[in-house]
Amino acid sequence: MGTTDNGVKDRVTLQTIADQLGLSRTTISNAYSRPDQLKPELRAKILTTAKRLGYSGPSAAARSLRSGRSGSVGLLVNDTLSYTITDPAAVLMIQGFAQVFDERGLSLLTLPAPIDLEAGVEAARAALIDSCLVFCAGSDDQRLRAILERGMPVVTVDSPRIPAAAYVGIDDRGGAKSIAEYVIRLGHRRIGVITLPLKHDGRDGFVDQKRLQMVGEHLTVARLKGYQDAVAEASVDWGAVSVYECSTNAKDAGARAAAALLDRADRPTVILAQSDLLALGAYRAAEQRGLRIPRDLSITGFDDIPDAPYSNPPLTTVRQPLREKGVIAARTVVDGWETEVPPVQVLSTELVVRASTAPIESSTVSNS
Repeated sequence: MGTTDNGVKDRVTLQTIADQLGLSRTTISNAYSRPDQLKPELRAKILTTAKRLGYSGPSAAARSLRSGRSGSVGLLVNDTLSYTITDPAAVLMIQGFAQVFDERGLSLLTLPAPIDLEAGVEAARAALIDSCLVFCAGSDDQRLRAILERGMPVVTVDSPRIPAAAYVGIDDRGGAKSIAEYVIRLGHRRIGVITLPLKHDGRDGFVDQKRLQMVGEHLTVARLKGYQDAVAEASVDWGAVSVYECSTNAKDAGARAAAALLDRADRPTVILAQSDLLALGAYRAAEQRGLRIPRDLSITGFDDIPDAPYSNPPLTTVRQPLREKGVIAARTVVDGWETEVPPVQVLSTELVVRASTAPIESSTVSNS
């Protein structure tokens, strides 16, 4: 291996090794890609020479281009990687993905929300992946468009249904309706709602009609409509329902939202939170105001994360099959589908009643 005039070492290639040993480039390549084609002694000689020259092996990108397969599945998410791997619901779903990929000997390449959108789009175009899972991304995500343009199998999970992609999700609207119906049966009429982002623009605050009419995130809107369905059927005025939007799914965000709801003159007797994390944050705001759960305030969540049954008091919530959803989505994206129209799989949810909700008491109404 020589050096250039400025002292930088020349890059070692397969041809460099071939020239060193007086062999063809194909023979050197076979030592890495088709070892059964060479005698063990010759392959050992090639690898020893390659190591001495500082050759690190064939380019993975070039190898995937030749074979047409990378052995990796993409996971496009609408948040940072640090958040994704700490969100309990997301972690359970990723465990489902991992179960399938372990069985098939595949790798997962994560495409988190980028700081630089243009760089994120380019990363989606260039990623060495054979197929892609899209988790909680918006229909206006330009990275999703870039993935779809590549013509690979795509499965969206908890994201908008797209004609060109398969879909795996839950009945968010039905699940939200079931829990709203339950608290209404308990006598609650002053309802506060804490939502996940309607749109990923960093906004926190009360939601007016103009904001509600914006084209937003599939999951958030579906759950909100479920609450509206239950309220309408009970002849409760939806206009009297206070809705507070959080820009992120975190306990701190839930605490801030609940504080804003509980500090109103007409504070709610029940808070419907669109996730368990937001609900557990609402616990903190209630405690800081001396409110007892559920006597003074009922709180509900959505997801049934591992902490939900162990909270104080245990959280009433909507259970969804998080890990199973991940398994189904991973198998779908790996195995593909034979139908002309990509499949849509909607899994059921279950209302889980625990001690964070109770019938409204006359003292709660009169003293609030």
